[in-house]
Amino acid sequence: MTVPAKVFLRWLDGVAGGASHAAVCRAAGIKRSTLGQQLVRGRVTLATVAAVSRSLRLPVVESLSTFAPYQGLAAGVAQPTDAELLSQVSDMDLLREILYRSARAENGSAPPPAGLSPIPHRASVRAWLDAVDPSELRQSVARDAGIAPQNLSAQITANRLTPELAIRSAELAGVGLANGLVATGFLTAAEAGWRPGSRSAALRRTPSSMLVSLTAERLDALGRTLRRTEQDSAAAQTIWENLA
Repeated sequence: MTVPAKVFLRWLDGVAGGASHAAVCRAAGIKRSTLGQQLVRGRVTLATVAAVSRSLRLPVVESLSTFAPYQGLAAGVAQPTDAELLSQVSDMDLLREILYRSARAENGSAPPPAGLSPIPHRASVRAWLDAVDPSELRQSVARDAGIAPQNLSAQITANRLTPELAIRSAELAGVGLANGLVATGFLTAAEAGWRPGSRSAALRRTPSSMLVSLTAERLDALGRTLRRTEQDSAAAQTIWENLA
């Protein structure tokens, strides 16, 4: 999730044209103290690299590929599969599409649904992993990264995934290396090279039966999450009542 500060400074000197750190921070929307702390610690976050790159209107993926751990990122960019595209369509948008198709089938016409919600949606990380999972992907990622499966699961539940884990997940799944960074919200779809309108196109060409099945799976997962939340809330309320 970081790059060496010395390497970052060499890169910055090459792309910022000698601009001061204060000017770079203002343009990138980063606090000067934040960058200063990262430089003192000797590690600069990928979020900082991305913010600086955007402020200079540089391709973010190519900028990240400048740094050793991510040198294969740009070469590994590939268009997402339909399953990946659908994973980045929110539950509400899936339901709107189903209702639109049902109304059109019954009445012969219906107003088309509005544009799709932005990425990420509230379960975009989990949905993307489900879409690309060849078999036991989560276990493979945790084992490869040397982290406990429950720690990986906690990130997914919180709809987060570090850039390293997102890239490694894509690599193990055999899909475009930047695609997981879109699901986490680290990159925009455009920055990852996704074709404009590709999500809408994938949604429109998905058969209704498949669309209903996918939506049912999403709603089932949402139901399980809500039940856990309600149980945790009830348990916390019981504790407070016992303490009162």
